[in-house]
Amino acid sequence: MLLNTTHTNKENNKLIDDIVGKPFSLIQSIKMRGVGSKRMIVDEVSPNMASILNTVSDTNYGNIELRPIGILIHITKGLQNFTWAIPYYQLVVYKINGSSIHSNGKFIHFRNNRTFKENKKFFDKLMNEKIKYDQQFNFSPQ
Repeated sequence: MLLNTTHTNKENNKLIDDIVGKPFSLIQSIKMRGVGSKRMIVDEVSPNMASILNTVSDTNYGNIELRPIGILIHITKGLQNFTWAIPYYQLVVYKINGSSIHSNGKFIHFRNNRTFKENKKFFDKLMNEKIKYDQQFNFSPQ
């Protein structure tokens, strides 16, 4: 779900909390050694998300925030902020020439550069959180 989060809105906050869970507490985030990525350059997005990118040749930036049952991808377009909430059960991550995050027919691709390489530990943490979430629902055939 893609939301305009430029201004705080109680309805948007409640919707985000329902989809990906409430934010980690301060103590939990310290134990996890952070729940947010550094800013990364957005290389490309799916056509149905093109409206959230800058129309001029400005560089688009995004970052990822971990939540208990999903992630938030924050994208900045000029003075506007957009948030894409993705629950773990819909999250697919491809690591090809950077990183590409897919969900519900939409995707965002982050450029493979120095800032992306600085986020390697964060992506490892993201994949570990997704694995922990998926292990709750053991689908092994009997």
